[in-house]
Amino acid sequence: MTTSFRLIAVAAVAAMALAGCNRKPETTPAAAAPTAATPAADTPSVKPEMSFDEARAKAKAQQLPLIVDFHAPWCYSCYFMATNILTGPQWDAVEKKAVVVEVDADSPDGASLQKQYGIKFLPSYLVLRADGQELGRILGEKTRAEFYPQINKIIDSGQTLQAERDKVKDGSQASVVAGRSVLKSYHARYDADGGLQWFAGLPDDARKALQNDTQAALWMARLHFLQAVKADDKKTALAFGKTVLAGDLGCERPYELDRYMPIVEAQPDAKTLIGEQQPAAQQLVEQGVFGEQPCADKRSAVFALFDIDGALGEKDAQEALLERAIADVEKDIGGDFKKDRNLDDNLRVYRDQLASLTGDYSAYDALMPQLVAAWPDDYVYPERWGKSLLERGKADEALPHLEQAAQLAYGANRLLVAELRVKALQALHRDSDARRVVAETLKANGPWFPTEAAKLKAMVNA
Repeated sequence: MTTSFRLIAVAAVAAMALAGCNRKPETTPAAAAPTAATPAADTPSVKPEMSFDEARAKAKAQQLPLIVDFHAPWCYSCYFMATNILTGPQWDAVEKKAVVVEVDADSPDGASLQKQYGIKFLPSYLVLRADGQELGRILGEKTRAEFYPQINKIIDSGQTLQAERDKVKDGSQASVVAGRSVLKSYHARYDADGGLQWFAGLPDDARKALQNDTQAALWMARLHFLQAVKADDKKTALAFGKTVLAGDLGCERPYELDRYMPIVEAQPDAKTLIGEQQPAAQQLVEQGVFGEQPCADKRSAVFALFDIDGALGEKDAQEALLERAIADVEKDIGGDFKKDRNLDDNLRVYRDQLASLTGDYSAYDALMPQLVAAWPDDYVYPERWGKSLLERGKADEALPHLEQAAQLAYGANRLLVAELRVKALQALHRDSDARRVVAETLKANGPWFPTEAAKLKAMVNA
């Protein structure tokens, strides 16, 4: 099965289980083995300006929409948006007509809100009316040309999903346009059942008009595909997956490929089916990564083609693709690792995957201390580096980086880091230290993330 490194379908504690945004990490030589670090307090290192409740109260008092920005410290797409899109006069204009609150999905409160609103993709920008009803949501990385028309339309229209549904009455063009919007909204909510049930209940002329509209028909196919994947109906998923991938998906192609590839790999004619997707993936890379029409999420486009090349046994093509991607991102970074964390993380992942492919981690290990130094207040890079070393059988070198990460970790990511620390300590036969790490972490964690806490506890009680 291919390994995806895109940011797809995140659960409430996604930071703990997610491989996406998180290839492997590496390290430099370590000093003497340290003692276990004391877990950080159960809050992000940088507290938000407002809590969600404060922001909701402010929006209600001022009768303004509320934009909820769901993000996480490991989310490379979130850094792209924060650095490149949610800036400048266009963003200033948005903040004048809406209240904006940031929600860290790794914090206990953030995880609870993520579950409450069914957020399955980071970043997500949820827009609520002053009375709390949802107006719409935007998922993932977007260019300015994509993001601002969408967010302004959601804010300015003030239309809930029900209001938009009410516009779909017949076969008119106005009804078709509203229908596209409704289908897209259901897809953004990952509510395939709801969207298909709504469509089935439309008048005949409205259904026929949407079926005959190219954009609406593609959204319908995407809902059918999503529904089949969720139901583990491989036959139906395969059929709708082909239909979806034959459509004009633009920069969203990698996300649908993420759903399609695991299904195809189980088929007897897997190579043929996967090979059919290679030309479109190559075209996306040429245009959306190295061309004049860049995708916001270049990384997903690169790894979509990388996964296809790998499934076809084309290792030379994989190496060439990564080398080209590395050169492209290094040019953009220009040696300044404090400029754009999204670029930094793309470089880390490309270097990591190339090292995994070739067995040569020297360039990766040279990069990681620079990233740790550039972002010293964040657990992510010492954790990534320590994890990589641990996976390479270098527990003694991994442990100092994991201890550094533990000083900065909180919420869900605290449990992730603790799990890695325990593995490293056990590999070094330091079982008493491993038990101490578990005890300290569980005490700091409190009642949050019980499933993951139980998993951590089981590591020393086996």
